[in-house]
Amino acid sequence: MKRLRKGDQVVVLSGRDKGRKGEIKQVLTDGTVLVEGVNVAKKHQRPNPQRNVQGGILEKEMPIAASKLAVFNAGKGKGDRIGFKTLADGTKVRVFKSSGEQLDV
Repeated sequence: MKRLRKGDQVVVLSGRDKGRKGEIKQVLTDGTVLVEGVNVAKKHQRPNPQRNVQGGILEKEMPIAASKLAVFNAGKGKGDRIGFKTLADGTKVRVFKSSGEQLDV
């Protein structure tokens, strides 16, 4: 079970986007994550009329290391670390480290 999942609201802990919030779009296998509106780079695109590709400067979201992210805890209003807990019925759930509150429903 992964600490970060698609659809989680996260906060960036370090780097040029420190403090920004966003939703996880995709979790990649190399330990990086695509977050909506975070770590945006500019890509210079050449036009290609054969493929109907228009040229210009595009903004593209780049992967960010999962270690630079914390899941947003709405109760506290800031990022929080994630731990795991096994319930009585044997299911494993994610919990916030500070409060012990369940993240998964």
